[in-house]
Amino acid sequence: MIILGGLISNFPVNCNPMHKNVLLIIAVLIFNVVSAQTTKKPLKPTDLYKQPTLMAPQLSPDGKWLVYELSEVDTAKDKRVSHLWMQSFDGKQSIQLTYGDEPASTPKWTPDGKFISYLSEKDSKNGGQVWMMDRRGGEGHKLTDIKGEIKEYVWSPDNKKLALIIKDPENKGKEAPKTTPPIRIDRYHFKQDIEGYLQHLHSHLYLYDVGSKKLDTLTSGNMDDSSPQWSPDGKTIAYVSNHTIDPDRNENTDIFTIAAKAGAEPNQLTTFTGHDINPMWSPDGKRIAYLRSTSDADYFIYQHDVLYLMDADGKNNRSLTDQLDRPVSNIAWSKDGKDLEYLVSSDRIRYINRYNLLTRKSILVYKGNECSFSDIIGHSLGIWVGKMTTPYIPNELVAIENGRIRRLTFHQEKWLSEVKLAYVKGFQSFSSDGTLVSGILYTPDSVVTKKMPFILYIHGGPTDQDEFEFDEIRQTLACAGYAVAAVNYRGSTGRGIEYTKAIYADWGNKEVKDLLGAVDELVKLGIADKDRLGIGGWSYGGILTNYTIATDPRFKAASSGAGSALQLAIYGSDQWIVQYDNELGAPWKNADKYIKLSYPFFHADKIKTPTQFMSGLKDFNVPTGGGEQMYEALRSQGVPTQLVLYPGQYHGITVPSYQVDRLQRYIEWFDKYLSPQPPKGGAF
Repeated sequence: MIILGGLISNFPVNCNPMHKNVLLIIAVLIFNVVSAQTTKKPLKPTDLYKQPTLMAPQLSPDGKWLVYELSEVDTAKDKRVSHLWMQSFDGKQSIQLTYGDEPASTPKWTPDGKFISYLSEKDSKNGGQVWMMDRRGGEGHKLTDIKGEIKEYVWSPDNKKLALIIKDPENKGKEAPKTTPPIRIDRYHFKQDIEGYLQHLHSHLYLYDVGSKKLDTLTSGNMDDSSPQWSPDGKTIAYVSNHTIDPDRNENTDIFTIAAKAGAEPNQLTTFTGHDINPMWSPDGKRIAYLRSTSDADYFIYQHDVLYLMDADGKNNRSLTDQLDRPVSNIAWSKDGKDLEYLVSSDRIRYINRYNLLTRKSILVYKGNECSFSDIIGHSLGIWVGKMTTPYIPNELVAIENGRIRRLTFHQEKWLSEVKLAYVKGFQSFSSDGTLVSGILYTPDSVVTKKMPFILYIHGGPTDQDEFEFDEIRQTLACAGYAVAAVNYRGSTGRGIEYTKAIYADWGNKEVKDLLGAVDELVKLGIADKDRLGIGGWSYGGILTNYTIATDPRFKAASSGAGSALQLAIYGSDQWIVQYDNELGAPWKNADKYIKLSYPFFHADKIKTPTQFMSGLKDFNVPTGGGEQMYEALRSQGVPTQLVLYPGQYHGITVPSYQVDRLQRYIEWFDKYLSPQPPKGGAF
């Protein structure tokens, strides 16, 4: 079935492995595929240097072309470099547009379809600027030279203006002093991963005239603005902002509009005290679709997004998907304005729905058994384009036409032709309290003939889910000889709002029950060897690793990445202050709750599992101190442990050699404690 999995992922018919057309293709080509598969070698960490990443597709106004980013690793410079590509909708032409050492990102079509714009730092002393190039090819030219980081940009319908979101420049745009001055902090929310220590530098909406190169300020103040969208007539810009007294103390965003001219005053359309985000104008400009959280909480983490619709003046506001009980995303209007497409995150997949404004009903557009979609764009009546991934192939562009999938790009074929991937299938298990939990299992082959060394690799979030998509970490671990499981424990999305909210202020309890229940099931099935169990994860996956090894001694090796355990000590040390104050309360008023949630640290003497701790040294999401504390606790007791720190890295590890190093260290650590041991005679 590894062969079948690899084959299925490469055909544009359907991502359901049991589709009859796929089976016919398999029957005809099986001999050739078997022969090709024998030349492949199991995926190893260094193979990921060859994996391209496709992002940010944009459809041309005439619907004939897509432009997108494709990033590849420059091993000499140890970084990913993105360039622009153009793909014809008929699938016949694929053209690279930009080259060289300087990355090009965030492509967009001018509304007349004649030019492609993008962001590049080439020939700039002020960071990334907007560049333009003829869609037919040739050299690009720099359009803007603006101080401050351009975070977003959108073309006006007449091609004459840009709506820009620009972050205030450091040092007020002046040259940095020779000696960095002290950092003065007076904000409630004062730390943020990647951004660092937060001062009073905000992102605001600007209007840029392409002809005169004049830049007008549209918004200002002690808040951040985002998500600008032009009205179809080009007179108004919708955007998202937080105008509460102190935006640092909540996540309450609303949708505003403002006339596209200097001196205009913003008009607030929504007043919900949760969050309203992602405004999208209807093609006739009469309505705005957007996403709203399911409750009016001051912070969002356990909420779902619901599709909403309102008139352009903010009236007649109504929910379209509140009965779905699943988070939705990626709003896209049909060209005729009669339908709204959106993605639904459900049990281990993301599928495509369409809401018809006339019937007021949602209709399934496409739902595969083992695939997930993103970046969906309306093409024409009944036709959509976007990215699709399966367990056997990273994201590629596809067309969704009348319930069928047609593959448009094939960037992953070259490197996939050289590697043998693990076999992937879903499974379910019951926790000790009777909860049904879904998971995904990775094994080196489709047939498991004996018990295997096993790794439970836990997703972060916690409000996220593992899906049937290409997962390079679990694939690599499985190809190293392990059975590997992904488990959507309570707190994950895809199973309804109550499932997600089940861990509210009760971390490491129900999740651990769910994780252990999955391990029990795989041991029972004869897949996981109960004497060679490993566990690991990153972010909340690292946190749950700590909770689990402090709860159950059965694991023989663990790797906790970007995690924490002494929750009593992290108040004020990371970026989650709004969550702590709203979910747990102040530590000096609720010390018992913080101590309870610090279970792994205060019960570190129960941990016997050799554990590897990892962190990025610039991580402000879950700072390095969380791993250092647990490392020291185990080291002081003589438990085998190791601390791995990645210089210059934030919460996500982005340097390619560090990504490969992390995978190699996973394998070496688990091999050390989980590999078969030779008999006492010394030989197998």
